[in-house]
Amino acid sequence: MQDDHGAGSVGDTVHREGPTAAEGVEGRDMYALLRSLPVFADPVPVFDPEDVPADPVTLFVRWLLAAIDAGVPSPHAAALATADVRGRPSARMLVCKDVDAAGRWYFASSATSRKGLEIAENPHAAMVFYWPMQARQIRIIGPAASAGARRSAADFLARSPVARAEALLARQSQVLDDPAGAATLLRASQERLAAQPDLVASHWTLYALTAREAEFWQADDQHRHIRLRYQRTDTAWTRQRLWA
Repeated sequence: MQDDHGAGSVGDTVHREGPTAAEGVEGRDMYALLRSLPVFADPVPVFDPEDVPADPVTLFVRWLLAAIDAGVPSPHAAALATADVRGRPSARMLVCKDVDAAGRWYFASSATSRKGLEIAENPHAAMVFYWPMQARQIRIIGPAASAGARRSAADFLARSPVARAEALLARQSQVLDDPAGAATLLRASQERLAAQPDLVASHWTLYALTAREAEFWQADDQHRHIRLRYQRTDTAWTRQRLWA
């Protein structure tokens, strides 16, 4: 979202590779279609990077509350990027479960899922919130680790019955060869939980991503985007403006 808006203006040369517009996809010129779509809401909110709190958590909560008040759908949804030990990335959308004053953003998953396995071998992760109605995004970067067995169990028990039954199977990210068989397994898992309502899946993990860096990005319809980065030091946070 940040880097290529405005490309194709006077004096720019745009190099295209792959299928030509004539070939297209489903008979459409995808390049022209995508370039024609609106990007930012109008008007975008005002953001003064000189009038901000000393820490990124406070600013995050302010922006989150503003997104909720504005009716942004699923404002707690975020993209989480992880990578394996060789640095090969993967990303997915999930729900942020909590954020605390220490600068930790929380999410939950099975430790046996792809992201759980990647975090186990490479804790470096990044989380991105994007609220298009307000033309804002927030990037959180830092190591991810388990928040502990007690908090993980509490998160598991707070899930809906169907979600707990699904998680109890410990099949997340595995190949699904037999959908009918999966339904049978799910029913058996539901019956098990009905008989043992306090049962907790041992692999279920609440993760905490401890921010080492947090960037707040406010779009501008004239491409004068504002980027403000917080970086953690041993005792506090530093702030820097970045070029858009």
